[in-house]
Amino acid sequence: MPLALLALAVGAFGIGTTEFVMMGLLPDVADDLHISIPSAGHLVSAYALGVVVGAPLLAAVTARMSRRTVLIGLMVLFVVGNALSALAPDHHWLLAARFLSGLPHGAFFGVGAVVATGMVAPERKARSVSLMFLGLTVANIAGVPVATLMGQHLGWRATFLGVSVIGLAAIAALAVLIPHDHTHASAGGLRGELAALRSLPVWLALGTTVAGFGALFAAYSYITPMLTDSAGYADTSVTLLLALFGVGATLGNLLGGRLADHAMRGTLFGGLAALFVVLALFPVLMSAPWSAALGVALLGTAAFVTGSPLQLMVMEKASAAPSLASSANQAAFNLANAGGAWIGGLALAAGFGATSPATAGAALAVLGLAVAAAAYAVDRRATAPSRERLVASHVPETTERLHR
Repeated sequence: MPLALLALAVGAFGIGTTEFVMMGLLPDVADDLHISIPSAGHLVSAYALGVVVGAPLLAAVTARMSRRTVLIGLMVLFVVGNALSALAPDHHWLLAARFLSGLPHGAFFGVGAVVATGMVAPERKARSVSLMFLGLTVANIAGVPVATLMGQHLGWRATFLGVSVIGLAAIAALAVLIPHDHTHASAGGLRGELAALRSLPVWLALGTTVAGFGALFAAYSYITPMLTDSAGYADTSVTLLLALFGVGATLGNLLGGRLADHAMRGTLFGGLAALFVVLALFPVLMSAPWSAALGVALLGTAAFVTGSPLQLMVMEKASAAPSLASSANQAAFNLANAGGAWIGGLALAAGFGATSPATAGAALAVLGLAVAAAAYAVDRRATAPSRERLVASHVPETTERLHR
C-alpha cells in the first residue's frame, strides 16, 4: 500500500477526534460558557449540519481542481475551524466555529477515497479506503480519550488547539506524500458531478448507508445508560468501554476492506446481517458486565465492516463523477447519526426500557438489508439486457460453425 495513505489517515484521525470529542466535553463547555447541557448539545448538531452541507457543496465547487490541492485546502479549513473554536468568546461564536469545522469533513473523506483508490490496483481498492478510515476508527481508541482528558485538565479550549496541531501535521503529510500524478480532477466538472446524483443505484447506495449506520447510532447514542442501568457499570468505567468500541470498529474496518476486495456485495450483506444479530441480542448482552463489554466491541466490528464496501459501491455507481457521490455518502453517514439517535430516543422516551434503542437499531438494520437487496435487484435488471445481447451476438457465430 502507498505511504500516501498515511497522510489521508492522519487527516482522518484529526477529523474523527474533533467530531466525537465534544460529547465528552459538554459539561466543561457548558460550565465555562454558562449554558445548559442541552444548549451545549447543539454544538454536536452544528458540526453534523456542517458535514451534511459541506460534503456535497465543497465536492461540487472543487470538481475541476486538483484533488491534491482540494485535500490540502480542506484541511486548512479544518484547522481554521478548530482554532476559531478554541478562541470562541461565547456560545454563538462556538456554534459557528463548530459548523465551520464540520464543512470539510465529508468532502475530505469523499475526495480522499477517490485519491486512495486511484493509487492502488483494482483488487485493493476497498483495502485502500479502509486504511484511510483507519484514522477515524483509531481516533475513537486514542484521540478522543486523550483529547477529553486534555480538556478536563487543561480546559476545553486546549483540546481544540491540540486538534488544530493534528490538522497542521496532516497538511504537511498531504503536501509531502500525496503524488501529483494521481490527483487529476474530474473531466466532467461541476455538471458531470451533479449528473451522478440522478442515478437510482447511487441513491439506493446512499439509502443503505443511512439505514445501516442509522442502526448503529440508534444504539450507540444511548450506550452509556445501557452500560450503567442495565449492565451495572459505574460512570467512571464508560470511557474505557467506549475505547473497546473503537477497537471493534478498527478491526471491523480492516476486515471489511479485505473482504470487500473479494466480494463487495457479500461483505455488505454479511455486515448488515451481523449488525442485526448483535443489536437483536443487546438486551441479553447487557444483562452482565462481561457480555456487555463483548457487545460493545462486537457492535463496532459489525457496523464498520460495512464502511468500505458502502463507500466503494457509491463510487462505482457514480464512476463518471465519484468525488461528489463519495462525499454525499459522508453526508448520508451524518444523517444516519442524527436520524438513528432520534429513533433510538423515541424508543427510550416511550418507556420500552434502557436497551430499547438497540431493538430499534435492529429494525433499521433490517431496513438497510432491504434497501441493499433492492439495489442488488436494480443492478441485476440493468445488467440482464447486456448479458442477453452478449449471448445473442455469439449465436450466429456458433450456428455458422455448425453449418461448416
